[in-house]
Amino acid sequence: MDQDDTRPTLRSHRTGFRPVALDALNLALVDVNGAIKPYLNVYLYVKRDWSDGAVGLVGTVAGLVGILFQAPLGAAIDAVRDKRLVLLAALIALALATAVIAGAPHFWPVLIASTVLAVAGAILSPAVAALTLGLVPRRQLTRRLGRNAALERTGNVVIALLIGGIGWLLPDRAVFLLVPALCIVAAAALFAIPRRAIDARRARGEAEGDTGTGPAGLRTLLDNRPLIVFAVCVGLFHFANAPLLTLVAQEVGRDRPDWSSVIVSVCIVGAQMVMVPMAILVGRRADCWGHKPLLLAAFVALPLRALLYTLWRDPIWLIAVQLLDGVGAGLLSASKSLVLADVMRGTGRYNLAQGLVGTLQGAGAALSFVVAGSLVQHAGFQAAYLVCGGVALLALALLWLALPETATERDGPEPAQARNV
Repeated sequence: MDQDDTRPTLRSHRTGFRPVALDALNLALVDVNGAIKPYLNVYLYVKRDWSDGAVGLVGTVAGLVGILFQAPLGAAIDAVRDKRLVLLAALIALALATAVIAGAPHFWPVLIASTVLAVAGAILSPAVAALTLGLVPRRQLTRRLGRNAALERTGNVVIALLIGGIGWLLPDRAVFLLVPALCIVAAAALFAIPRRAIDARRARGEAEGDTGTGPAGLRTLLDNRPLIVFAVCVGLFHFANAPLLTLVAQEVGRDRPDWSSVIVSVCIVGAQMVMVPMAILVGRRADCWGHKPLLLAAFVALPLRALLYTLWRDPIWLIAVQLLDGVGAGLLSASKSLVLADVMRGTGRYNLAQGLVGTLQGAGAALSFVVAGSLVQHAGFQAAYLVCGGVALLALALLWLALPETATERDGPEPAQARNV
């Protein structure tokens, strides 16, 4: 990983900010959707003998609450000057929720705790991105956000392996007690970052040196065409992407039940490992190549993956195809914060925009499971893969035709023309 983005600037010397603290924070963040929720579902269904309906109800309620809270949470992050307090609140909520699940794995406690997990999980990545905006000068932002994404994915792989090892060697509930320990590590890294190092105006998306009266009005979001186009593209991407691994696991589990859990575990870890170099690529090349070529590569990988799933059912083939998820999702997740930082620059509404995009992303993913399940029931797995691929092609076409290049000079003027195309 390139070290240029970790060289201390004059301001970091003055404020006492050490980039290694931000590195440690990204490594210790727990992936709620990718690590905790899948294990929780298996734990409730297999170890606690919950019914499919009860597990599904908990997941649905928590998911809907998480979606509904995305935009309000974004606005709240914009309003709080010390972003560390937002992250600390999320980490405390995460630790308490998993402790409740470990101590009282019954319906109502788990339902409430899962809802808290969904809300806390919606805060973590956007708040870290906002913190980074406040810590790092514009000229270093691309490399730093790419480094954040690479470290977060590396941490996800390590945490997933820890969860697997603890779940194998120790009592089932021990996995949930790992989360509070990781939250303590993350909180220690967080408060190793001095408050004086964080530029509160820049952290909510105001321009460099802006001394204006405050953030722009809420209508800024609706009038921002690149933001709306990008949000719709992300929603369509996740509509097509979210059910694919579940569909593969269901199909393999039906035909070869001994392979199903292995396939899912290897696919998740394998995709996360591919996301690491994708994040590094974004950090090193987004400024010189632009954002759009990287986004197009991400959106090309998704329909290709959906199509390749239809060709062969061999488990090794399915694992290899799933690695394309690391390409598509890895490039998109690493680019998203950069795109939003540029299209919202000077508005003071960066985190609200994160919430808007997160709302459409979550809604697309939630709706896709309903549609994909219905398609499998009435037309089979092939039809579900092809419909997901068709939606992915629609997202690719919209991105290509309607989204302008959003990358701007890091030290240049506020890109008002880019926001109002």
